[in-house]
Amino acid sequence: MAYAAFMPKEAVYSGELFSQVGFSLENVQGLGKEGFWDRLLFSLGLSSLVVALELFTALLAAYALRAGLGLLPFYLVLMAVPAELLLVPLYGILKGLSLLDTVWALVLPFAASPFVIYLVYQAMRAVPEELLEAARLDGAGHRVLLFRILFPLVRPTLVAAGVLAFAAHWNLVLYPRVVVSDPRFWTLQTWLTDLQRKYPTDWGLLSAAALFSVLPIILLYLAFERRVVATFEEGLKG
Repeated sequence: MAYAAFMPKEAVYSGELFSQVGFSLENVQGLGKEGFWDRLLFSLGLSSLVVALELFTALLAAYALRAGLGLLPFYLVLMAVPAELLLVPLYGILKGLSLLDTVWALVLPFAASPFVIYLVYQAMRAVPEELLEAARLDGAGHRVLLFRILFPLVRPTLVAAGVLAFAAHWNLVLYPRVVVSDPRFWTLQTWLTDLQRKYPTDWGLLSAAALFSVLPIILLYLAFERRVVATFEEGLKG
């Protein structure tokens, strides 16, 4: 894919990818003409906003679970529900709120994630109760316990959860296609499906689009790979 993305179109169409060696930015320039970079920046901002909301709600919900709120089975059940089953009810709710074809349709349904909440809860559960009890004896309230004691301790898990949440939202295809028809609010993945319909045989252009669309995920994962692996090992026990 990376090789075809930077090859001249003539070499790609001829099928002789390895006998004709060449380098060209023609496909990259073609992406700019099609509006690729605008969709890339839009998706980056959109997914980053969703991650910020998910981490904030996860921090609050996980603290409530650790403090004794008996809703953990509810979150575990939600994790087992396929996202596709929620598509029709969500569409009806968004239509009733007049949020279809708006950026909020791509943000609000993802403001909280049972999976991220569970990961953060597992990290908080590993914090010794004695530490929190000592803080309570010193007069610490819920705000101090959460933001000054627990938050620094679970920060590595929040980072890993943010990477996973970003990747999950970045790769959405079906949901954005259903709730948004206005091209101004198309995510990058939705835009790619439209590009494939417009140029089904332009393998160089499609390869360049696919390459640059996965690049943010690759860079993000490589930057935090160890933290992501450690979170799975520690947070998904029992």
